[in-house]
This record gives sequence, C-alpha cells and structure tokens, in this order.
Amino acid sequence: MWGKILGALFGLALLKLPGLLLGVLIGHWFDRAFKQKFEQNGGFYGLFNDNVDEQGVFRYTTFATMGHLAKATGVVTSAHIQQASLFMAQLGLSAQQQKEAQAAFRDGKAVNFPLRQQLQQFYQLYRRRKDVLQLFLEIQLSIACVNGKSTSVQYSLLQQVAGYLNFSTLQLDKMLQAYQAQNRFSSRADSRQVPRDTLADAYQLLGVTPDINDALLKKSYRKLMSQHHPDKLMAQGVPAEMLDVAKRRTQDIQAAYELIKQQRSRR
Repeated sequence: MWGKILGALFGLALLKLPGLLLGVLIGHWFDRAFKQKFEQNGGFYGLFNDNVDEQGVFRYTTFATMGHLAKATGVVTSAHIQQASLFMAQLGLSAQQQKEAQAAFRDGKAVNFPLRQQLQQFYQLYRRRKDVLQLFLEIQLSIACVNGKSTSVQYSLLQQVAGYLNFSTLQLDKMLQAYQAQNRFSSRADSRQVPRDTLADAYQLLGVTPDINDALLKKSYRKLMSQHHPDKLMAQGVPAEMLDVAKRRTQDIQAAYELIKQQRSRR
C-alpha cells in the first residue's frame, strides 16, 4: 500500500495527473514485489528473526515430531527406534548430526514437548513453500505407519500436525494412501510379473484412478515430480541430507508412471 501512496505523491508532484497515475502503477508493482519477498522470508517472524537457521529448524522439527509420534501410544517400540535409526542411516548423517537428531527425537518423546509451538515456528519459516511442508509431513508418515498403518492415536496426532501446517484431513488421507501404496509398490518392483495389486498401487501412488485419461495422467505425474524435485526443494530451504527422501519418492513416482504406460500400451 505504501508503494502506491508514495508513488502517487511523487508522480503528482513531478508530472501532475499523468504522474499520479504512473506513480500509482509503479507503486503497485513495488508493493506486490515487496509483499512476495516479505512473505517468503516468513513475514514479521522473519523480519525480527534474521539469524534463524532455517535448515536447523527443519532438522530439529523433523526428528522431534517423529519422537512425539512414536511416543503417542504411550510406549516407543523397538520398531519405532529401528525406523528412526534406519531413516538417519539413509540420510547419511555425520556423527555430530546423528547425535543432534537423536537428541531432538528424545526431546519430542517428552510428555511436555511443545509440539504446537515448534510446528508454528516451522510453519512461519516455510509457510509459502507448500512443497517443503508436504515433504515434512510425508517424512512423519514413516514413523506413524511403521507397522503398515497408523494407530488411531497416531492418526489423531497426524491430523493435528497436518492442521498446524495448513493441510486438511482430506489432503492428509491422500498422502497416507499414496505413502502406503508406495511402500507396497516398491516392495514388488523387482518382480518380473506385474500383479494386479501392483498396478492398483501404481495408480494410488500417483493419486489417480485407473479410469483417468492419458492427458490427465501425465499432468498428475508431472505435478508430483515437480513437487518432489530435489533441486527445487533444496532451493526452497530443505537440508541437503533430507533430499534423499525426495529422490526416492521421485524414483517410485517415475517407476509407477512407466508401469502404467506400459500396461496401457498393451491394450
């Protein structure tokens, strides 16, 4: 708004009425550019927190939330610990990073862990980067679904986490379905034969139904690939070690799409 006001005043002083109109137009462009940059930097939160380590917040929030989800049922099982350890190993964390991740996981297990406040801080940093928020939520599914599916308590907590990040329950359910389909699909990927269930999982992984036409199928595929593209996510502030999650996801998305295309070409 101030861009338009100042532009109008300067324009009026210099060029009368034509200058007024030109000043308003230039001021409008300035306001739009400033607003976009301001929001990308976290709004007022980013303005008064110049030294916030975005990637550090991402790492800590990721593992602390995983710990909170693991503890949701009252007891952190060996399966939860194994999944968290496997995830850390897959990320190729250094010894120091593993210690920090383990400490964050322990923090999250505490009954009085301030989950809401932590996720609000995380959301303020990344709220204009929806793909980053989605990747974060998808990572949490690996703990919540460690036994194939989440418990009712963990699902309720997942709904809270999704809500804090401005995702609806419907969006969360689609992510859950896609995540479970991805696990089933990748486990059968080395099989020479293609069971009907594998093809069904391929469609579900892409978030579409078998009756979708080729054009919309390709559109959905490209959208998912764009959302999980490692280079794009890195540019949006995702820590480098976390990009392996996105890379594996894009590989499975591409494999599912290729399988569907092959099956359709045989008709």
